[in-house]
Formats: sequence, structure tokens, C-alpha cells
Amino acid sequence: MDTLVTVGELASNLDNPDWVVVDCRFSLADPAAGRKAYNTGHIPDAHYISLDDHLSTPHIPGKTGRHPLPDIADWRQVAGALGIQPGRQVVMYDDAGGAMAARMWWMLRWIGHEQAAVLDGGWQAWQAAGQPESTESPGAVAVSAYPVKPALVTTVSADELDTATQQLVDARDLPRYRGDTESLDPVAGHIPGAACSPFSANLDASKKFLSPAALKEKFAPVLASGKPVVCYCGSGVTAAHNILAMKITGLDTPPLYPGSWSEWITDPSRPVATGDEQ
Repeated sequence: MDTLVTVGELASNLDNPDWVVVDCRFSLADPAAGRKAYNTGHIPDAHYISLDDHLSTPHIPGKTGRHPLPDIADWRQVAGALGIQPGRQVVMYDDAGGAMAARMWWMLRWIGHEQAAVLDGGWQAWQAAGQPESTESPGAVAVSAYPVKPALVTTVSADELDTATQQLVDARDLPRYRGDTESLDPVAGHIPGAACSPFSANLDASKKFLSPAALKEKFAPVLASGKPVVCYCGSGVTAAHNILAMKITGLDTPPLYPGSWSEWITDPSRPVATGDEQ
């Protein structure tokens, strides 16, 4: 499974030694909240991983985006410490519609691990189904770094962005894209030429992913240009949600601009747009 897993599928494999479950709950407003929530209750035998501590390297103000990718060798070590090895099915979940779990899904594909899927509906769906919870940490695993394998995803840098030949897709909600509001970064707006396709619109009211047909309809406007797509967001996290959604539909997997808006604006010579793109 390389996109989504249902609650029922995960529940039936809780005792499967070849399945690895990872809790990715995290709050930008309170970085300690995810670990606290995990300690209060989580899917049995799930490991905990933090966006700040494991899925990113420290932010350097004025130089990097808010959540830079870690060194890939360090990430292979982290994955190995979770018991992730080729051939094992990894399932990630959060309580934010997959916003954090999709980041880890993308990062596993970055190191060449294909058997990675997000729990559709996340923690809320697990609880709603009355599935078991635990406060115990998983048992120790034999630590071995994930082996070097070809990446299944690609990235582009700020210098490689070219809106004349690429269609940038911004995963932030419309008010932040337009520059009407900005609560996280010092400059409001978007990269000129980018189209807005909020990751939140990939989900239904229960925070489960829309059907492949509905997702294709959602992405149709940003694909209409026929240009190759590049995904970005505020800091390279929720853009992975759009990449996952596109894979669910069977579309080609687009590159990620990992630094995203928060890196773009560190160079005052880079242009900034506000309002709607025409």
C-alpha cells in the first residue's frame, strides 16, 4: 500500500510484525502538544515522531524555510530506528487530516521506501471506530539505518523555479495565498504565477480524502496549463499532502519545493505577488 490505508486494514494488521505504525501528531502553535497527545493515548505499538525533531532540521532565520528537510543520511538513521526497512509496510497518522503524516509519507519515498501509506481519517477515524488505544511505548527494535536506495520523489530549489515553464501549486488556504492574512511568516502573499489549491480541500467533512474522481476535479484548474507541476506551501509540509492526493488520482508525482514560501521570502530580491492570479 503506497497511498492510503483504512482503519479496518490497519486494525487487522496490528499484530503483523512487518507493519510499522507511526504517530505524527504535531501542532505548529504548540510543538509539545503532539507528544503530549501521544502519551495520553495512541494506536497500540505506534512510534512517535515529531515534525520539528525528526522530520525537519533546525530552522535558520533569514536563510532557510521554517521546516528544512534533514540531511538524507540522518533521516535514514531515524527511519531505521523506527524499524523501517525495505519490504515493511509503514502507516502514518495524525489528527490534522494527514497534514503531518503526508510529510513523513513523502520523506519515506524520498529515501526510496514505497510501502508507506497514510491512515485515512487519522486518529479521529481510529477513535470513532472504537479501535484500541494504548499509553505504552512500543518495544525496542533492532536499529539499522535504512539502506541507500533511489528516491521515488524529486525536489526543486528556489533557483530552479520557473513559472514560464512550470505550474507552481500553493497548498495554503486562499487567504494566506492572497496575502490577506499571514500568521506564520513575515511577508504575506505567494510566488508569482502560482495557483492556489489548498490541501484542506483534498478532504471531506470527516477529514478523509476525497475520491480519486473528486480529487481529479479539484486539481483540474491547476493542471489546465499543461505545464509540469511543482508543489509548495508555507514550509514544505502540507505541499506533500497535495502530492499524495495527486498520486491517489493516478497523476504523475510532481516535484516538491521543500523551502517553500518561508524560504522564498528570505531573499528580498525575489518577487512577491498578492491577490488572485489572472
